[in-house]
Amino acid sequence: MFGLIVNKNGLMGNTKEDEKYMRRCIQLAKNGQQNAKPNPMVGAVIVYNGRIIGEGYHVRCGAGHAEVNAFASVRQEDEPLLAESTMYVSLEPCSHYGKTPPCADLIIKKGVRRVVIGCIDEFAEVQGRGIRKLEDAGIEVVVGVLENECKILNRRFFTFHREQRPYIILKWAQTANGFIDDHFQPTAISNGFTRMLSHKLRAEEDAILVGRVTDERDHPQLTVRDWNGENPKRLIIDRSHPLNIESLHAHGIQSLIVEGGAKTLQSFIDDALWDEIRVETNLMMTVAEGTIAPTVPKNAKVADVQTFDGNTIIIYRKM
Repeated sequence: MFGLIVNKNGLMGNTKEDEKYMRRCIQLAKNGQQNAKPNPMVGAVIVYNGRIIGEGYHVRCGAGHAEVNAFASVRQEDEPLLAESTMYVSLEPCSHYGKTPPCADLIIKKGVRRVVIGCIDEFAEVQGRGIRKLEDAGIEVVVGVLENECKILNRRFFTFHREQRPYIILKWAQTANGFIDDHFQPTAISNGFTRMLSHKLRAEEDAILVGRVTDERDHPQLTVRDWNGENPKRLIIDRSHPLNIESLHAHGIQSLIVEGGAKTLQSFIDDALWDEIRVETNLMMTVAEGTIAPTVPKNAKVADVQTFDGNTIIIYRKM
């Protein structure tokens, strides 16, 4: 149900209209998932009288931000319309000099009259400063349109900076009766399509981890061979070589997949050291005995369910 969002100046926004264009911002932002890191994914759209006159996203780290690319896409004959236009951006515009100048300054320079922002940037260099800069320049600012969706988009980035650790994804495949192998030996549970999705996920994350026993027994490649992109950093842990979360943060690892084995996965669950759990179940496969799959914790909330050729993937996030 649509309503009205009130900005800091007491002005109200047309939420239905604002949400439509914010969804486009999110759609654009996702194009930068693999190359924008370590920066967040951001999309921006410029609208005049119900018509998109410019849009862009952050393509890669060190290159122009979403706002810069959106302004660059505006045709010369549409430049005079900027003074009566609204800019939509999924994340608060930056206000500091990094590898590129502040986007807030560019928005002010271009003379846009209204800016609608999905969520505040939790990065220490921003945290509301971009919003204040825009408001101080007399620009109407609306904050919080599709806020939850915009936060989920950059959950890895936010977790890394807020928690000082990677965003941790626990992942396993299991049979219909809850085993992750067959008589304690590796067995193919994923189908061709879901295996490709697993490799796509690997291409999107920074590191992947398994326990020593799984590494020596199964010899997993942990690569993206069925997808395009870089292989995640491979990590093996055991009792003598435990996970060093601080080291991962120091090396800029924003996201980590934990793929096994069962004891390693369960240890992360028991320590509440997870942000997302992905469980693939082959609904057509059962085995007589084997390694029992980890137990999904009670504070895990179903975020998504998809079925592909008889295999169901459930994504959980913390409540």
